[in-house]
Amino acid sequence: MTFLAMFLLVWAGSLVAGFLGALTGLGGGVVVVPLLALVLRVDLRYAVGASLLSVIATSSGAAAAYVRDGMSNIRVAMFLEIATTLGAIGGAALAAHVATGLVAVVFGLVLLGAAFMSLRRPPDPHEPDRPADPIARALKLDGSYPAKNGPVAYKVRHVPAGFGLMAVAGGLSGLLGIGSGALKVIAMDDVMRLPFKASSTTSNFMIGVTAAASAGVYLARGYLDPFIAAPVVLGVLPGALTGARLLPRMRSRVLRLIFAGVITVLAIEMLYQGATGRL
Repeated sequence: MTFLAMFLLVWAGSLVAGFLGALTGLGGGVVVVPLLALVLRVDLRYAVGASLLSVIATSSGAAAAYVRDGMSNIRVAMFLEIATTLGAIGGAALAAHVATGLVAVVFGLVLLGAAFMSLRRPPDPHEPDRPADPIARALKLDGSYPAKNGPVAYKVRHVPAGFGLMAVAGGLSGLLGIGSGALKVIAMDDVMRLPFKASSTTSNFMIGVTAAASAGVYLARGYLDPFIAAPVVLGVLPGALTGARLLPRMRSRVLRLIFAGVITVLAIEMLYQGATGRL
């Protein structure tokens, strides 16, 4: 394969990755890593390094638009990043002592369950009759997002449970060297009861912070190849901007279907990688 052909293939795949990452809140790495490592046979460490840059590009492209439009809940994002960061530090410390293959299999099973639950849950129940969470009220985490008929207000629920799941997401990220966007969306959507659009847009804001820290480590170790990273970033950024423009006009049910499909693929990949000892 010529350099130009590889560049165009990586760019096209990254364009799709950025689009899906912006819609689902998962970042572009879900598509970028399999494309580079499995299809183009790029060393996994360089693939993950390029994937981290794709996540930063997705977050930078989509999150800026979401914050401007009032879709993301910044207070929730900054609060939950504490748990994700602490979990990632703990996961990195345990990485040398835990069989990552077993963790990957468990993670894949959790994602399959999450995909099933995401499809079963009624679209965006706001539960207006339930009392407000005292922690959410104290931290002013409740918010709203714009819709066709005006702003849609929502209340944040089960803050301690969501914070704990975020710590688990960070731990898995530190153990496996993967993004934790899937569990971030699940924690906010299924546990904390944010509407799906608020969950995915807030996740997009958060994943860039986590990926930026990890990318610094990969840069220091020499795993960021500009010839691989350049087409990834050039493809992911316009894809993310396109997804950000489309998301406010899409129905939540359609977004849930896309999310469930993407994390099912990710779950199957994690199960395969863990069961075959590739992680």
